[in-house]
Amino acid sequence: MLQAPPDLDAIIIGSGPGGLATAICLARAGQKVLVLEQHYVPGGWCHSFTLNGQRFSPGVHYIGLINEGQATSDLYKGLGIANDLVFFRMNPDAFEHCHIGSEIFDIPAGLDNFAVSLGKRFPESAKQIANYLTLVAKVNAQMQMMPKIKGFKQIITAPFKTKDFVHNAFFSLKKIINRHVKDPLVQAVLNVQCGDHGMPPGKASFIVHSSVMGHYSDGGFYPMGGGGGIVKAMTNCLKRHGGTIKVSSGVNKILIENNTAIGVEIEGGQKIFAKNIISNADPGITYLDLIGREHLSKKLLKRLDSTKYSVTSLILFLTLDMDVTAAGIDSGNNWVFRDADVDAQFADLITQELTEGDEFPALFMSCTTLKDPVSFNGRYHSFEIVTYIEYDCLKQFMGEGDERSPEYAIFKEKIIAKFLNTVERLIPGAKQHIVQAELGTPKTNQFYINSTNGNVYGTEKTLKYVGPFAYKNKAEINNLYLTGASTLSHGVAGATYSGVETAAKILQCKRDDLLITDDNQNIRIFDADDASTWPDWVHKKREDKVRNFKEITA
Repeated sequence: MLQAPPDLDAIIIGSGPGGLATAICLARAGQKVLVLEQHYVPGGWCHSFTLNGQRFSPGVHYIGLINEGQATSDLYKGLGIANDLVFFRMNPDAFEHCHIGSEIFDIPAGLDNFAVSLGKRFPESAKQIANYLTLVAKVNAQMQMMPKIKGFKQIITAPFKTKDFVHNAFFSLKKIINRHVKDPLVQAVLNVQCGDHGMPPGKASFIVHSSVMGHYSDGGFYPMGGGGGIVKAMTNCLKRHGGTIKVSSGVNKILIENNTAIGVEIEGGQKIFAKNIISNADPGITYLDLIGREHLSKKLLKRLDSTKYSVTSLILFLTLDMDVTAAGIDSGNNWVFRDADVDAQFADLITQELTEGDEFPALFMSCTTLKDPVSFNGRYHSFEIVTYIEYDCLKQFMGEGDERSPEYAIFKEKIIAKFLNTVERLIPGAKQHIVQAELGTPKTNQFYINSTNGNVYGTEKTLKYVGPFAYKNKAEINNLYLTGASTLSHGVAGATYSGVETAAKILQCKRDDLLITDDNQNIRIFDADDASTWPDWVHKKREDKVRNFKEITA
């Protein structure tokens, strides 16, 4: 039986970055907090795991705005976890490699640098590119400004100060980019980060896409230890402030009395009570599975029944026994598209028969052992390779239990082979040097993350489900709160901010009040591709990794 602390102030269901951020803020305020995680490791989409000694992070591929004084850095400082974090700066000249057909384009850190480099490739579009990226920068700056607008004078002048945001807020990405850039290939390069919200340009909100581009405007950074490095920093901080986290503790239901959340029932039937219940699960899991329709208003039920969720994924966890740098692989991510028609490829991804064709129309590939050089054992390189699909593409297998059928095993082998065809094209000889190739499917996502239809970004990232239009942190049921990717924004940073916002609602204060300024908090950043920037202790960890691997394989 789970030994819960007595007189709990808060129970948090799920230990993704939103749930952990809420827990940290409440615990620092003196509350007794218990986090319950159904998986055997904490972290939600931020968790890391190992396969035969190789570490993988299915949901964390890069994070932006980590440099001193930038938003994510300030967020981690404000939470008091910065000193426990180390990030590696991905290739600043090409933190994103865009493979579009037979051509490759590199995205460097800095929107000005991006405008210059892409303008050189397309001189006839250089002015259009510069103007479009200037608009992206302005929209992002104005979005950051809006929550800070206070007082009558500021409110009156807000429409003038935020005119770029206001004029473009309700248009699709495709409409805005068509207005500014004419070359379809240039558009494709500028749209390549659609994968970070899972929406094609024709459906994607320009504002959401701009926020993604803004988040990575100064390049990409990868945490040492993968996503698990962030989780470890957050759980250690929570424990320092007296909070408790219990893994392998799934919640069966949220207990409701008189329209008030009073506790939870965990697997096995034990009931635990608290003053507030916070769910880090998505709205469908929270309201429909853990609470039940009988406790919900007609208005909320109508919204839940019409809610659309983001795409789900296929993920190949691949390890190769070869020097992949000889094929040009570095710490930068690789976005691979069949051609410049990004909308068509998204459509093919969600409608095609998955086992047909030699390659997927589009995918994302990233080498974790080059982004996190401490994880490299001197011989094996590991990759996470992702493509998006609709949940219904696997409906013939969704009724199976833990015992997988021979048909499901055959299906997975075909999918792996299809992924490997693209890998072989980018890394010649890769198929002859495979150490392991394991596939994660929407069934995997459901099992480990417990997300509706195995979704990867919470609710669909149209304007209807983000910012002020997202599900509220404070629920219609008393003492019940939501946090995570379906409330404020998605991604690691967005979900973390959501967690702080939820804590602020509970503590009846402002979000900024909970992000404590501490000049002693600092994130250490080193260049992933430049060993000369690494301190001695990083070299030592790398050497230990190599030595241990040699001893094991001797």
